[in-house]
Amino acid sequence: MKTLFTNATVITMDPELGDLADGQVLVEGDRILAVGHDLPAEGAEVIDCRGGILIPGLVNAHMHTWQTALRGVAANWTLLEYFGHVHRGLATLFTPDDIQIATRMGALNQLNCGTTTLGDWCHNNPTPEHTDAAVRGLKASGIRALFFHGSPKPDPKPGQPHFSEIPHPRSEVERLLEGELADPEGRVTLGLAILGPHYSTLEVSLQDFELAKEFGLVASMHQGGGEAVSPGGWDVIEEKGLLGPDINIVHGQSLSDAQLARFCAQGVTFSVAPENEMTQGHGFPITGHVRRHGGVVSLGVDLESVISGDMFTVARMALGMQRSLDNDASRRERGGIPETSTIRTREALGWITLDGARALGLEARIGSLTPGKQADLVLLDSGLLNMQPVSDPVSTVVMQASLANVDSVMVAGEFHKRHGRLLADVEEGVRHLAASGHRIYAELQSRQQGGTTQ
Repeated sequence: MKTLFTNATVITMDPELGDLADGQVLVEGDRILAVGHDLPAEGAEVIDCRGGILIPGLVNAHMHTWQTALRGVAANWTLLEYFGHVHRGLATLFTPDDIQIATRMGALNQLNCGTTTLGDWCHNNPTPEHTDAAVRGLKASGIRALFFHGSPKPDPKPGQPHFSEIPHPRSEVERLLEGELADPEGRVTLGLAILGPHYSTLEVSLQDFELAKEFGLVASMHQGGGEAVSPGGWDVIEEKGLLGPDINIVHGQSLSDAQLARFCAQGVTFSVAPENEMTQGHGFPITGHVRRHGGVVSLGVDLESVISGDMFTVARMALGMQRSLDNDASRRERGGIPETSTIRTREALGWITLDGARALGLEARIGSLTPGKQADLVLLDSGLLNMQPVSDPVSTVVMQASLANVDSVMVAGEFHKRHGRLLADVEEGVRHLAASGHRIYAELQSRQQGGTTQ
């Protein structure tokens, strides 16, 4: 099966191919066959994209998709309140069915918003059944995902160790790699959402890093938010040679500039969640620090329990916040505004496409409209009022585009959205999602009133 997109403004994000006016993209099967002009249309469905902009599918490098049914619940909570109300409260009330419906509907919303690849950080999986339900939800949606298998963080019961003292379960990693996530080239593949030295003992951190290395998996971990469990842990991990492109750090505000410089030099990637970090009290996003040291900046929604799932908004927040910090630094250091913007919009688009792919270890497969890569792409309707007139297509995408402009979404050569509508039937799923979320929140409120939980 072939599909030829024609008469499009094509933003490839491939440095060699660049951008094409009135360009064409030819898809065969699950891959991009060619990008250019005057491509052969024989045997292909021809889609006239006149008035449209073709971009690579967006990459949301970090999101806790299991919280989709909690939208808005945590919008007024600081990080400390979030830890208490969610990890030690709401999370404990989720059944496998709750995990599955939240993950499926959250992933479908990502597709609806133009995200084709999701770094799904699942750390509410107290049983294998919860884990399997999350994987089923991802697969049912059709999204491409790196499923970061994590671990729950409730208060320990009497006689139980604290979660920071529990190594990542090897048996679950082996089970997933022998079962549902056995195919390394599959649409949904496995990564590890480990605790890292900020949230675990040094012994646990070392075991978890080595477990990820042994199985060749990307290891992602939160960094920041309160005092570290292992204050000197990163020094030991670095001394043992455990850093590299397969290590992904989320947030990262508590790392020193010297550490960031060394980590970037060793290929460590960073996933920044600018809007949520500023909302919950993490501190200013570290975007500028990572850029200064030549590191990989990727972006994530983080929590739909706090903010929306739209990656265009996330990119604008990251860009605007860092420009603001740069402008403020210029005023303080030089007494005036910089002569030009410190970050161009094309770089911001890279954060949610090619750099996002790099952070997930998927840059060979996705992130740009390059022949041979998977056919993950988004057609934006730039003829709508909010995007007209288009003078600079890249800037228009980054600064003006929204969900309203996402006309079509393709993952691995398969359409999941056409003419502004998801192809999946979501009506019943929305009802189940609402019932799940309302039940969980009501149960937490009941327990709080009874004094049985925080």
